[in-house]
Amino acid sequence: MRDPKLREIDERAFLRRLGPMLDVYAAAMVPPNEQLPGRHTIMERHASYPGFRAFVVDRRGALPVMPGPVQGFAYGFHGTRGQWWHDVVHQALSDLEGPEHAEAWLEDAFEVAELHVHPQAQGKGLGRGLLNALCEGRPERTVVLSTLDRRPDTPARTLYRSVGMVDLLTDFEFPGGGPRYAVMGGTLPLAPYPAPSSSE
Repeated sequence: MRDPKLREIDERAFLRRLGPMLDVYAAAMVPPNEQLPGRHTIMERHASYPGFRAFVVDRRGALPVMPGPVQGFAYGFHGTRGQWWHDVVHQALSDLEGPEHAEAWLEDAFEVAELHVHPQAQGKGLGRGLLNALCEGRPERTVVLSTLDRRPDTPARTLYRSVGMVDLLTDFEFPGGGPRYAVMGGTLPLAPYPAPSSSE
């Protein structure tokens, strides 16, 4: 049985895989079903953003119980003014600590828009692999993202902190309501993932 394969995909391949990727998104995030068509439209639009980059983890027979061909995916792009997430977060950071603080994080930022691993494939290092591959060699100075703020020690928050990312906003509600998020940021390149101790 072969290991999962992490591959970079271009914009056209990304658009072809939107269905399977949305299946992973739905399994990981459990959003209301009526939100999925809007998420599809947003992801389709993101593929045209500057500096777009995407990776997918193919099942490749590694987990036969998996319901689809994709185990996980991640993508991002260069954040700029006029993009919804960028402008909302820029305003929130400006309100919190001033426009210079917002600019320091967002003036030259790579935005990780989505990073999800199917629940049946979690705990195998796929999220870490996707994050590292996505950010490797990026020309931007910082990396930023938002993640659900259910508690400070979720696997996602723990992963992001392990590569040097810090909380920029917590308990943050984006316009339109919905769950609370933490916005996190770090400098590029990412800090190396800590090696396990000899006692582990």
